[in-house]
Amino acid sequence: MRGFAAFLLIPVLFAAWHAPQAADSQQPLVLTHVTVIDVTGGPSKPDNTVIISGDRIVAMGASSSLAAPPGAQVVDATGKYLIPGLWDMHVHLEDSKEYLPLFIANGVTGVRVMWGFPFHHEWRKDIEAGKIVGPHMVIASPIVDGPVPYWPDSVSVANEAEARQAVIKAKQDGADFIKVYSLLPRDEYFAIADESKKQGIPFEGHVPDAVSAEEASNAGQKSFEHLLSILPACSTHSEELLKAQQADLAEIIASKKHPLFAIGPRAWALRWTVLDTYSPEKAAALFAVLKSNGTWQCPTLTVLRQFWQMKDPAFRNDARLKYVPQDTLLFWTRSSLSARGMPSKGYAYVKRAYQKDLEVVGAMQRSGVPILAGTDQENPYCFAGFSLHDELGLLVQAGLSPLEALQAATVNPAKFLGRERDLGTVDQGKVADLVLLDANPLDDIANTKRIYAVVYGGKLYSRAALDEMLAKVETLAGKRSAGSSAKIWLMNSAVAGGIVTVLFAIVARLLENPDRTVHVYLPIAIALWIAGYVYLALALSTLARKTNTARAWWAWIPILNVVLVLRIARKPVWWIVLLLIPVVNIVLAALIWKSVAKVRQKSGWWGAVAIVPVVNLIVPGYLAWSAFDREERSRTAVPTL
Repeated sequence: MRGFAAFLLIPVLFAAWHAPQAADSQQPLVLTHVTVIDVTGGPSKPDNTVIISGDRIVAMGASSSLAAPPGAQVVDATGKYLIPGLWDMHVHLEDSKEYLPLFIANGVTGVRVMWGFPFHHEWRKDIEAGKIVGPHMVIASPIVDGPVPYWPDSVSVANEAEARQAVIKAKQDGADFIKVYSLLPRDEYFAIADESKKQGIPFEGHVPDAVSAEEASNAGQKSFEHLLSILPACSTHSEELLKAQQADLAEIIASKKHPLFAIGPRAWALRWTVLDTYSPEKAAALFAVLKSNGTWQCPTLTVLRQFWQMKDPAFRNDARLKYVPQDTLLFWTRSSLSARGMPSKGYAYVKRAYQKDLEVVGAMQRSGVPILAGTDQENPYCFAGFSLHDELGLLVQAGLSPLEALQAATVNPAKFLGRERDLGTVDQGKVADLVLLDANPLDDIANTKRIYAVVYGGKLYSRAALDEMLAKVETLAGKRSAGSSAKIWLMNSAVAGGIVTVLFAIVARLLENPDRTVHVYLPIAIALWIAGYVYLALALSTLARKTNTARAWWAWIPILNVVLVLRIARKPVWWIVLLLIPVVNIVLAALIWKSVAKVRQKSGWWGAVAIVPVVNLIVPGYLAWSAFDREERSRTAVPTL
């Protein structure tokens, strides 16, 4: 799932990222006396030497018989264990590219991006060119959903022709696969399946509510995400459950109302039935179909777990939160509060459903259904890089052996992507994406976290270099993004301006009383105006201290306005200046929002949001001016004879 992507603004205007220096790629790299883990299931190879030149493994063998070439950088890996680079097969990269090193720092050398945007393709080019540090990327199309999509930014298709055109355009735009989603009607879904075959591009993602798991597998969907449709298909009431989902979808389309939840009322009413009527026999029949069709499963247990674990304070206070951007943390906090307010019955259901998911994953593995390791990273408590190791641990909890869990993040992704010749194992001729561990992951899958070094594209990143990556991201994450700055600025402008508007309206009303003079109420109005700007100045100065995008001079804008107001107090005719002051505010806000919109690939109309401070700041000036003007005219009017 993309999860919360609609709530986030990509951090912009950050200082340039200086990647930790890796070893010279022209210098051969040699790892000696290392134990090579064979993730295909063969015996491990102790006391081996691995020679790397460029981005490839050029030789391997016993250390006693394989010498390092002259001038090579030699790493004594005695007591270390070498595994292929890991892949997270379900991520959503919504944060800025400065967070990509988190994957490399955790030995994750490749990712499958499940909602593709144009900037992802730019990032991939920069990574391949060595301009930035980040994992290899396989990039989806934008989400393709039905006429009333779950996410507003999805590609919405309302008929078969539009569905086919969505596939054609996605391929033209460079997508590696088509991402299908939950609210696709049957006809549109099968049109996508057919057109994908014609265009030679795979389609992957959610099994739509209108389609059964067996139908989706037979249609050629390459992967199912989050185990969606699996439990209903394993129920003795599978037909009733499918009809309920189809009725919910029909109602959504007829009403043209954006759905609030991923499950409709009819399906929700039958949620316990799904669990109570699970049939091992039906499950075995379904798993046989999935195996026969080569339909991969990416369970994303990491994201499924968080739905019921958010009530646990230890889970919510994860030490890795220090690597998460402030914008993302804000969303996670909101999600946490929502989950913690879940009724006890709802909590009991999601917990039991998760336990059943674990059971199903183990059963699928034993049945030969191919499994991929994916996290749904960037959803709450799904950490970039780190959570892939959590996922491996959860797969072991589900019944996979440490070797099988490791395969789900190494050789299986290589097979899924059709890149077995380049990736997935530690073998001569393959790309040198490797992780050097302090302990054997086959003894304990948690040992994948004990990273001594990472080799990415033939470049060695030592533990010190990896720690440097983490430290830079931690520093960056502690600062507010430009998007967050813009939102806070606008919010404070609205609050301050709104308060002043109300107070000025009161003053303006009082000024209509001929028994009162401007000299009594004007100072009060000026004081209130200053108070509002001081509030805004303090907010901006605080903001400037907490972010590398806001500059301290922002705070001088309202301070300058205060000076002008003081001048106006001495010479009331200068009230007209108050009508010009908000122009400064709108220009600043528009520039910020324009920058955010550019990076987020959004249209320029986002800048229209800047009208908020203008309205709030111009109204009090107008009211005060009108009141003063009426007072002046009443004093200078010539009496009628």
